[in-house]
Amino acid sequence: MSEPVTSSPTAEKPARPRRRLTAEARKSSILAAARRAFIETGDMNGTTIKVIAEHSGISEGVIYRHFESKDQLFFEAVVEPLQQAVDDLVAATESIDREQPLTPERQLRTMTGLYRQLISTLEEILPLLGLVLFGDPQVARRFYQENFTVAMDRLAEAWREVEDRYGYPFESPDISARAVMGIALVLALESHHGGGFDRHRAITLISEGTVKGFFPPLEPARRRK
Repeated sequence: MSEPVTSSPTAEKPARPRRRLTAEARKSSILAAARRAFIETGDMNGTTIKVIAEHSGISEGVIYRHFESKDQLFFEAVVEPLQQAVDDLVAATESIDREQPLTPERQLRTMTGLYRQLISTLEEILPLLGLVLFGDPQVARRFYQENFTVAMDRLAEAWREVEDRYGYPFESPDISARAVMGIALVLALESHHGGGFDRHRAITLISEGTVKGFFPPLEPARRRK
């Protein structure tokens, strides 16, 4: 009499089918892989869809189902976070005195929040931002003119409208917006690369300096000989 055939453990417990990612989750994973690929190659033009596919562990065809081109990948990985940050800042500026008049204290708190948000966004996209701004000159020029400049001009216009509501002439909002963006970029670099960097202290001091002025008025009579 033959022995009964027993099932193997594998037969008893068939492997679970792999859970398919949602379209949104797949798109996010491709964007993350694209960021890694752009940073590792250090060359926007030389980072091909094939390289990005290898970083994603998927085929090129899957990428093309979600993105039309490498340019779209770059736009959504780098440009959109910057645009979203500016959208949030402009919205906050436009509604800053909607419920009650703006006081010096609220102005300072708002500036602190602006710096905090802007620095966080810039730090997040810092590797790609540096790659595009200091990489291929044509790519850098286009990105700066079509995105960075537009972002700063939108911020400047929002500030000018606030100043207008209070009867203060804002002669150079464009320069002020560029100064704030430049400061935020340097603090993002400090936060990303600087050891022992006190982010909270830096944001507090830079906010006060932006609102109240960085230097006290000097009196010649107090000059030490």
